[in-house]
Amino acid sequence: MNKPLVSIVIINYNTKHLLDGCLKSLNEQTYPHLEIIFIDNLSTDGSCEHVKKYHHKVIPVCNDKNLGYSEGANQGIGMAKGEYIMLLNPDILFEKDYIEKCIVKMEEDHKIAAIAGKLYKYDFQNHKKTNFIDTAGLFCYRNRRVIDNGQGLEDEGQFDTPKQVFGISGACPIYRKKALDDVSIPQELNNKQRTHGARAQHSEKSGSASFERSGANTREYLDKDFFMYKEDVDISWRFLLFGWKSYYLPSAVANHGRGTGVLKRFTHWEVYKNRSKLNEFQKYYSFKNQRLMQMKNELFMNVIHDFFPMAWKELLIFFYVILREPFLIKAWFVMWKQVPGILKKRRYIMKHKRVGWREMEKWLSGKKSEYLLSGK
Repeated sequence: MNKPLVSIVIINYNTKHLLDGCLKSLNEQTYPHLEIIFIDNLSTDGSCEHVKKYHHKVIPVCNDKNLGYSEGANQGIGMAKGEYIMLLNPDILFEKDYIEKCIVKMEEDHKIAAIAGKLYKYDFQNHKKTNFIDTAGLFCYRNRRVIDNGQGLEDEGQFDTPKQVFGISGACPIYRKKALDDVSIPQELNNKQRTHGARAQHSEKSGSASFERSGANTREYLDKDFFMYKEDVDISWRFLLFGWKSYYLPSAVANHGRGTGVLKRFTHWEVYKNRSKLNEFQKYYSFKNQRLMQMKNELFMNVIHDFFPMAWKELLIFFYVILREPFLIKAWFVMWKQVPGILKKRRYIMKHKRVGWREMEKWLSGKKSEYLLSGK
């Protein structure tokens, strides 16, 4: 019990069929000091009732509306008591020493804000592990396209080096609470303040207590204007601007049944070929949030340095949207409505950042991932 508490925040929406396996892998962790908070975004499959009935050590929060991933995560972070906080998708199965290895590393280096291990694709349909990489950390190209490095590649040891990376995927990141507080943004900067009721029950050794926890925070951790998608990239970028590290630890292993599938998206052709596997909902939020993220976090000199690859990418996307995916035009209009609030957040970030453009250049100007460097 002298080890730091790790708060695990599971954000759930209609994934009851995955919960028992995920919670079982958490209960089997060698790390002893955990609290598990379950945030349910108005599922219709009985997820919250299932957790209340069968997982009594879990703190369930049953929201009366779908807050989205970002605000659901903020709600859980606001409730969490731990020095470290893991945000968790229910489609993760951990090796038993995953959390322990990650916390040992974070205790060694107090500048690490976020950490994750090597994640493999998991085949839930056949209930078996694979040897294909899901993510080995986030990698950012000069044109600001951010990928899960290694995704879709067979593991041949090419991702076995622990190192600082641009960022960490949102599948199961472990964050240092101190770092989250440091890069958080005051809620009063948002144009719209929303409060959401929640029903929560918590069973303790001393008895059962029922209480209301809205999870309303005075700080914003993940950007709630994003709703979902790209929020992990956004906070990774912010960590870098504030002088924190994101770290990839390949000795810690987990398995991820990513809903979109494990797709190779290293080259323009691979992006185009696999884009049909994404639904319109994913495309809409990814498109909108990518541009809002860049408005928030770009430094002027970094834009000048990488102007041509960024402009070329945006030009290609413009014509692609017009010709192939005109439904994304709506995302442009919604995005511009959100710009005033995003610019308020940008002013706060620029005022408090600790890192200049030259330091950021090495993380934002990646030319080739390990995939292309390996010649595969």
